[in-house]
Amino acid sequence: MPSVIGGSHNPRMPASSTRALSVRRALAAVLLLLAAAPMLAAMLVVGPPGQGPSFVRTLQKAHDGDTIEVLPGTYRGDVAVIHQRRLTIRGRGERPVFLADGRHAEGKAIWVIREGDITIENIEFRGARVPDRNGAGLRFEKGRLTVRRCGFFDNENGILTANFGDAELRIEDSEFAHAPRDRDALHHLLYVGRIGKLSITGSRFHEGYFAHLVKSRARETLIAYSLLVDGASGHAAYEIDLPNGGQATIIGNVIHQSADTRNPAVVSYGAEGNAWPSSSLHLAHNTLISDATGAWFLRFWGDKLPAGTPVWAVNNLSVGAGVLGMGVPGHFEGNYPGLASMLVDIDGLDFALRPGSLLRGRGSNPRLADGPDLTPRAEFTLPLGTRPLVPPAQWSPGAFQR
Repeated sequence: MPSVIGGSHNPRMPASSTRALSVRRALAAVLLLLAAAPMLAAMLVVGPPGQGPSFVRTLQKAHDGDTIEVLPGTYRGDVAVIHQRRLTIRGRGERPVFLADGRHAEGKAIWVIREGDITIENIEFRGARVPDRNGAGLRFEKGRLTVRRCGFFDNENGILTANFGDAELRIEDSEFAHAPRDRDALHHLLYVGRIGKLSITGSRFHEGYFAHLVKSRARETLIAYSLLVDGASGHAAYEIDLPNGGQATIIGNVIHQSADTRNPAVVSYGAEGNAWPSSSLHLAHNTLISDATGAWFLRFWGDKLPAGTPVWAVNNLSVGAGVLGMGVPGHFEGNYPGLASMLVDIDGLDFALRPGSLLRGRGSNPRLADGPDLTPRAEFTLPLGTRPLVPPAQWSPGAFQR
């Protein structure tokens, strides 16, 4: 009987040869699967000098998908560039401190995130200085970066980004503070360039100096359930500056300008002109406070933005000598001025309305019939983070409903 060329079985082949061929084919398939599968993720542990492998050498050996756990301690001059495409760096226990100690990576930052999907948790960055005077705790260039439960203190910029339109930065439960006392440069606690998305939740910003607490040029900016309180020793200009418009949602925050501010605007939107295909501003359930005289709680640069740029301001509480919506076109509802004495304890960072306040229950329904749903879902809780918010029977203006 002639053989069948290309068939699944050759009757002239002995049974033992057939079994051997099947085994070889199965082995080849397994090897192909192993070659195509990503390398198994590893857990790498590093410690300060004398307590384990160094951070920089471990980072150089890490592969995509790995997690680096950092033991508590102070890491002096451990500056680095993160090239991995997927990586988690997590502090274990008490937050490890990375102190620049006069060093920097590429003249930019303590750590530079080149590109990828990177998560950094429970790490503190201090003392970033570079020759150009714009050094950062983290310099985020491209990709996606999640920062969770981290601290940024005494840096020329806490985090500084590049300008890639598809980049995304997410900040959760983190603290930014103590801008350098330098009158000849602008040191923002957070400076976000023209990236795709910025999200800030459950975080705290305080003690700026001459520059802003938060500056974002992102296409989409969300600042939610956070404490932007400059403090008695703070000298920030704007608390929030969104100079190029974009789609911005500022909801459920306490935003408190110090008496020593360099600029009477608390929230500024559009000062440098529109940079995105569409812009809109949603300002809801914020407690806006100014210790300065003649504050603009919202400075809206309508002459530099496209005509008809939507503005929705709902259930905001403004405390201090200033105005919220004067001259601003848009939808304003449920916003009320108040006095510092109406709040429980400003010095103790308790910004809830006092029990029995006349403003309790005076807010509007934030789920607007002809507009966006601006219902807050959480509230800031000290020292950092958020707690879920149960909708009350009747809403009150401001960031807290308790």
